[in-house]
Amino acid sequence: MYYSLFLAYRSNHVFKILTTASDKLNIEAYVVGGFVRDILLNRSSKDIDIVCVGSGIALAKEVSKQLTNSDFAIFKNYGTAQIKYLDIKIEFVGARKESYNWNSRNPEIKNGTFEEDIKRRDFTINTLAVCINKSNFGKLINLFDGLTDLEKCIIRTPLNPSITFSDDPLRMLRAIRFASQLGFFIETKTFEAIKNNCNRITIISKERVVSELNKIILSPRPSIGFNLLEKTGLLHLIFPELIALKGKEIKEDISHKDIFKHTLIVIDNLSKTSNKLWLRWAALFHDIGKSITKRFDYKSGWTFYGHEYKGAEMLKKIFVRTHMPLNDKFQYTKKMISLHMRPIVLSNNEVTDSAIRRLLFDAGNDIDDLMLLCEADITSKNLEKVKQFSYNFKLVRNKLESIEKNDKIKKFQPPINGLEIMKMFSLPACKQIGKLKSAVKEAILDGVISNDYEAARNYLISLAKQKEFFE
Repeated sequence: MYYSLFLAYRSNHVFKILTTASDKLNIEAYVVGGFVRDILLNRSSKDIDIVCVGSGIALAKEVSKQLTNSDFAIFKNYGTAQIKYLDIKIEFVGARKESYNWNSRNPEIKNGTFEEDIKRRDFTINTLAVCINKSNFGKLINLFDGLTDLEKCIIRTPLNPSITFSDDPLRMLRAIRFASQLGFFIETKTFEAIKNNCNRITIISKERVVSELNKIILSPRPSIGFNLLEKTGLLHLIFPELIALKGKEIKEDISHKDIFKHTLIVIDNLSKTSNKLWLRWAALFHDIGKSITKRFDYKSGWTFYGHEYKGAEMLKKIFVRTHMPLNDKFQYTKKMISLHMRPIVLSNNEVTDSAIRRLLFDAGNDIDDLMLLCEADITSKNLEKVKQFSYNFKLVRNKLESIEKNDKIKKFQPPINGLEIMKMFSLPACKQIGKLKSAVKEAILDGVISNDYEAARNYLISLAKQKEFFE
């Protein structure tokens, strides 16, 4: 079965060239790791890793000659080469063996046998290899019984897991990422080794950690990954702000829900409706301010007043610490967190046009994403309550659509600019111009005037009689 599965690639243009080049140079070559794993799992894969007994760079050069219109690069420090062809990426490396120093994850690399190369791989499901030479094309190599683990949905290291994770701590995150992406289970000894070595994650660059976290958060059910991060102790080191949300507190027989568990339900809910990376990050962090704003009084019970603003304030520290980008991605995530209570408040009360306009103005083109986040935030076990919230959000959505159609608030631009105001009132550049522009904006958002030039001009003329605008 597996042999015939890979034989189908014999006629593939790229594999034809890989086979021809390998045989021409008399190099024993194999496709290894993720590509083999994903084909067996019936998942699409565009990344092809080639291991050869000999020079991977020499094979890559020969393939690049035959594969026209491809981009070719050599990484001499790593002894590897890469070819990009259409949407396919092919990595080439010669078989090697590794040894590690305790204080670094960068191994000492030497040439090795095919078996030595395979056993240095992270998990048994990634040790599977398929020969691409013509004489044995499609032959599956299964040295560590990765096929059984693949069939049983198990993540296990080929060697001692404590050594594997101590040598390369990033593999702890990769284990959790595969569990989250594939819905696999981490084998007990492997899981215990992650717990015992979790502190080693601190020697890994923040950028590489975030790269794995991005993949976890984009998996079908991110909660799987974040639950495992918590249980292994890794989350304590990476995001202590999320750990602070764990557990319930009871006073006067009144408890609040476990906010960490709630957060994971929210991100799973959102994952059913959106695959936007930074919206999912916003879902993960949307309630981080609750650990700081939590209060109890005998009248109101547990409250978290202003947690959305505190959470938005906390976000920059997290992004700086983890080396996440402080650009438009940060601003978007911050905006989603700071605004996530607004639609909920509107859904609980009679929705006014003014409140809708202000929400549209503040959210802008991200209003649809904000509504998806708010709808994912409905996690009550009370079905009637969920039904009512869903109905109310539908009313808010309808109102948003209606107001936007009439008033065009999402891409709001003042109908009269500062230069025109200066001409109207013979004013120099001064703070009064800003006050007048702000007054027009507020009048539009409050529904006092329509969002057009004539209405704004007439409104400004009426303001001319009010001295405070010219003092």
